[in-house]
Amino acid sequence: MKVIIFGATGTVGRLAVSQMLEAGHDVTAFARNPGKLDLHPNLTLQPGDAMRSADVNAAIPGHDAAVITFGAGMTRKSRIRSGGTLNVINAMQTHGVRRLICQSTLGAHESWGNLNFFWKHIMFGALLAPVFRDHELQEHLVRASGLDWTIVRPSAFTDGPATGRFKEGFDTTIKLLSLNIARADVAGFLTRQLSETRYLGQAVGISN
Repeated sequence: MKVIIFGATGTVGRLAVSQMLEAGHDVTAFARNPGKLDLHPNLTLQPGDAMRSADVNAAIPGHDAAVITFGAGMTRKSRIRSGGTLNVINAMQTHGVRRLICQSTLGAHESWGNLNFFWKHIMFGALLAPVFRDHELQEHLVRASGLDWTIVRPSAFTDGPATGRFKEGFDTTIKLLSLNIARADVAGFLTRQLSETRYLGQAVGISN
């Protein structure tokens, strides 16, 4: 499959690039500076700004799927998740690319019930409130896109190797979660969605 990854040099995006290449996909890495990535015969580097619709529109043609792993680092007021995602959706609709896999966050919309007091009231309720609102808007856009979408909602990221032992697809009322997951496991789950349809048209939580 020919897949383009937006946010390809982020902490999850970089791992997704690697795992998708290992799975045999042809990968286009879209980022401001994709040259940070290691070269690979099946990797195409596509420099661009996801907030510029022209850049995104030029990058989409010829792909079978798009994967969004946008992050904003330490910037809390960035609108990259919603603004960039809208540009991706518009370009996909224009060029007839159907499959969209979008990384969001556990806690968005109906998965709010999975969170504990700390995440509800301190992190997403206060410190990361603008980030959380942007994730929720991002999800609204994906759901309304008419594309063949899957929203992936990971809990808080940890470093370290993939374990493959995380929970997935759990009910939104489940409370007994550690609320963390290795970035490598998130990348692996995103990679799986390229060849699976189990969560087509769904938002799925993943967490230890």
